[in-house]
Amino acid sequence: MIANLKKIYNEFPRLFWIVVGTRFVDALGSTLLFPFFALYITQKFSVGMTQAGVLLGMSSLFGLVGSMAGGALADKFGRRRLILFGLVFSAISSLSLGLANDIRALYPLIIVVGLLSHVAVPAHEAMLVDILPEAKRQEGYGILRVVFNYAWIFGTALGGFIAARSFLALFVIDSVISCIVAVLIFRLLPETHPKVEEKRENEESLWQTVLGYRVVLKDFSFVAFTFVGMLALIVYQQQYSTLAVYMRNVHGIDSQGFGVILSITGLEVVLFQFFISRIIRRRPAFLMMAVSAFIFAIGFFMYGIVSNFMMFTVAAVIVCLGEMFFFPTSSVLAASFAPEDMRGRYMAVSGLVWSIPATVGPAAAGYIIDNYNPNWVWYIGGFICLISAIGYYAIHLRLGEQKRFAPPPLVKEEITSEVPL
Repeated sequence: MIANLKKIYNEFPRLFWIVVGTRFVDALGSTLLFPFFALYITQKFSVGMTQAGVLLGMSSLFGLVGSMAGGALADKFGRRRLILFGLVFSAISSLSLGLANDIRALYPLIIVVGLLSHVAVPAHEAMLVDILPEAKRQEGYGILRVVFNYAWIFGTALGGFIAARSFLALFVIDSVISCIVAVLIFRLLPETHPKVEEKRENEESLWQTVLGYRVVLKDFSFVAFTFVGMLALIVYQQQYSTLAVYMRNVHGIDSQGFGVILSITGLEVVLFQFFISRIIRRRPAFLMMAVSAFIFAIGFFMYGIVSNFMMFTVAAVIVCLGEMFFFPTSSVLAASFAPEDMRGRYMAVSGLVWSIPATVGPAAAGYIIDNYNPNWVWYIGGFICLISAIGYYAIHLRLGEQKRFAPPPLVKEEITSEVPL
């Protein structure tokens, strides 16, 4: 086992493992807080899921604006500075949200936090693409998910325990961890943008960099891929906003029970993600995306049918199986579309897959839960996932045989031990 781990370690650049380590520490903070944010709003301010959903949607809407700006800035000025800025501001924003005593104060806070805390998201994704050779990206994303889920196992279980006693403590711990990660990145990670240090006579202006988004939006295949992903993720994200409130209000399962379920799915990823990543890398990528969306449909239909802790756990395990197909493959496909000098902007547009569903999904689901049969959230969600599966399959029929859309084969000669800077 030790020999296998050493072999895997040597297959990837040193900088990749530094990124993995810093992401692990950062994920400990985010998994403590993020899954319980909707519970925090509804419990502390005594409001319904509709209002909590509006606040979550506002965060994502303004996060979308910040992310789009961040994509251009990452291509213009590099990755490292933006990541450091995002971490420091994340620490400040966590404290401000945790100390708010009036829900009206959350609205302006959410706008500012959404704008500035998401600026660094495209830089994170572009940095990973900079570091990894193409042949190793799918496995690299798989490893990153495994490491994130190690943090998820401990973070969600501990977060549920702490949330039952003090929500403020969650915000304070997340803030401290963000500062620790900022120090680690400042000390250990160099700039990875291939051209950020080069002085070019005809260097484009910042405005020209922003206008480069027109090139991204004219890439029809990439836009179609992004849209179909939105359909799947508008449902998937309900698991981390609406589901906790639904389980508490409808079935009496508290935050600690919800945290245990999330920890179990984290363990599932740790045990099986790398194995699954190695299997699906040899399969048509868009076909694997269709399979993952279909698995999502099964799991989310189940959420509307089951009524006890054990069956909710089974449904979550099924959804997690879909995750293990979906996210590494999706990340590799998004990177495969992007020219080297536009990676930040492509990653920003790819981020729409998360941002737009997170903007409209929680409020829409909250409205259904507060006014209609709550089970309809999951019935409708399962149907939307089926539509997404059909969309991915249609893209597979059109593009699946083209070389640049297929998962890259393992080519040992392309593996490097270091990244030229």
